[in-house]
Order: sequence, then C-alpha cells, then structure tokens
Amino acid sequence: MNLLGEIRRRARHIVGPVAGITLFAYFTYHVVQGDRGLIAWLKLSQQVETARIEYNRALAEREEFANRVRLLQPQSLDTDLLEERARVTLGLAHPDDVVVMGITQPTGNGDLDGHPGNWETIRASGAPGKNTPPLSGR
Repeated sequence: MNLLGEIRRRARHIVGPVAGITLFAYFTYHVVQGDRGLIAWLKLSQQVETARIEYNRALAEREEFANRVRLLQPQSLDTDLLEERARVTLGLAHPDDVVVMGITQPTGNGDLDGHPGNWETIRASGAPGKNTPPLSGR
C-alpha cells in the first residue's frame, strides 16, 4: 500500500499543472483555429476588402451611367452623345468616319490573349478592303 499512497501523493502535484496545460492548449487552439479565431478573422478581412473594392467599382460605374443619363436628358442634351448612341443602335456610319474592323482569322502575330493581330482600316465612304461588304451611310 505504501506504493499506492506514493502514486496518489505525486498525482495530486501533477494533476493541477496537467489540467492547466490542457486548458491552455484548448483555448490557444480555438483562438487560432476556431470559428471566431485569427484565421477566420483574416479570411473575413480579405472578404471585406474584396467587397469594398467591388463596391467602389460598382459606385464608379453607377456614377458613369448617371452622368450619361444626365447628358441625355432634354434639359441638357449632349448632341455628340445622342449621335453616338443613335449610330451604335442603328448600326450606321457617317461617310467621313474611319471604321476599324478586326479580321476574324488571326495571322499569328496577335497578343497573348488570343486577339487577332491583323487589323484593317476602312473608310466608310471609300474603298473597303477586298471581300469586305460596304458600310451603310447616312
């Protein structure tokens, strides 16, 4: 029994520190890995920054559209913008306009995104390149 008593006496001295170390390890793990830990906070910070960038982009786009709408209102009609929108909508070109059209088959000297590298410039009222349909004028 003397051996059993010695084990009990030493166990009383060890149980406190072992329980303390265990609790410390538990809370440390959850501070780093938990649902509201450091890693979750870093991920949330990145999401907030991404959302802030997207918000600023959307706000700038909204302001641009608001400005274009303001320019098309009857009180402050911008004739250049109106003419541009009419040409795009109707697919027309002025005889003095220079139209730049891309050739559908790339020639191999395009950029890295796969865009064709060979472009042809055509005058709307002049002679287009070979096998190119003429553009409609006003």
